[in-house]
Amino acid sequence: MKKVYFTLTGTGHYYGTDFLKTGMRVRLEKEPDNRFDKEAIVVKMEGLGKIGYVANSICTVIGDSVSAGRLYDKIGDTACGTVVVVTKAGVVCKVSPKSLIEADRGRRL
Repeated sequence: MKKVYFTLTGTGHYYGTDFLKTGMRVRLEKEPDNRFDKEAIVVKMEGLGKIGYVANSICTVIGDSVSAGRLYDKIGDTACGTVVVVTKAGVVCKVSPKSLIEADRGRRL
């Protein structure tokens, strides 16, 4: 199964990135009522709440990470992820394989 990565963005509006470490777990939640982006996916962390969003712009997506728009139909209303790397350029996370939906059958893998 192909690994799916995403870029965590907008962290400066919340807690920053200094506390983030490789291996930390995050929770993704679709935010369909977001007035700025109908494909918005908020990223939360237990004990903190919202820490940012899945990047959805070519200006904020790092490397081969998928944008929120490309990830939106691959997950249910929520998904789990893990921080893979924290750099000055941004934070890259991996979506848990159990959170991905099999596209041709509409069920979780």
